[in-house]
Amino acid sequence: MKLLALGHLCIDCAHPDGEPPRERWGGIANAVAAIAALAGKDDTVLPVCGVGRSDEQKFLSWLKDFPAVDPSGVFTFEGPTNRIDLYEKGEGLRVACTKDIAPPIPFERIRKFLSVDGVLINMVSGSDILLETLDQIRMEVRARATPIHFDYHNLATGIGEGRERFRRPLAEWRRWAFMLTTVQLSEEEAAALTVDRLTEEQLTGHLLTLGITGVLITRAARGATLFANEHRKVVRYDIAGIPSEGPAERAGLGDVFGGAFLYRYVPASDLKGAAEFANLTAARAAQQRRDP
Repeated sequence: MKLLALGHLCIDCAHPDGEPPRERWGGIANAVAAIAALAGKDDTVLPVCGVGRSDEQKFLSWLKDFPAVDPSGVFTFEGPTNRIDLYEKGEGLRVACTKDIAPPIPFERIRKFLSVDGVLINMVSGSDILLETLDQIRMEVRARATPIHFDYHNLATGIGEGRERFRRPLAEWRRWAFMLTTVQLSEEEAAALTVDRLTEEQLTGHLLTLGITGVLITRAARGATLFANEHRKVVRYDIAGIPSEGPAERAGLGDVFGGAFLYRYVPASDLKGAAEFANLTAARAAQQRRDP
């Protein structure tokens, strides 16, 4: 099985209270690492992303730790790699400040890598690809019925004067979802996505009329919810969170969820099984970050 992971690479810099900053690869790298850790000997994950020239060798060296990764879709650009600064503000509140966002990935960088078994598109920065590029991807893989899992992520956020992210409605949210297989949003993203503030049930009802098979709403430590059409009726499956001890750095776990979901969904087209597997994989990733 060969899976394509498309989105912006980031350097995540966490600023815990009273502790030195901690840097790690983030953005699409989270999903790539998740798929690569799950991959069997016949599986390949192909990231298509850009990296700033000064970080190129360090990133390619990091990718070598994952034998399942084919780095041929990684390209360099002038200027710095995307950077996200994460500040914990107490009571679970996290402020993300972003800078050095790369240009959208053009279709010419993507097209030659689309002969795959599944495509993950993660809007890490919100400007990872243009809507026109998504249209080209959809048309390119349509004849092969290649599954596309799309994570709205930061597509419906803006950037304030202090470089902080804030939620804002996305007028074209329907066009971004059209002809996709599955879509993913956090509950906060779902609540803020539409101009008229549709409820989750209303939102997912609309999404499921656009040819989508399943809508996944992630709820951090409280698990996730899958909405799907069964016998012309919208059904809901709530997947409980998996308890763990102590606080955890949760940045990037939605990316892990999306990668694990696609990895399990592609071979069997089992929405509920893939959602449960993704929930478990993200919980395990959170525990690994906590363990010394």
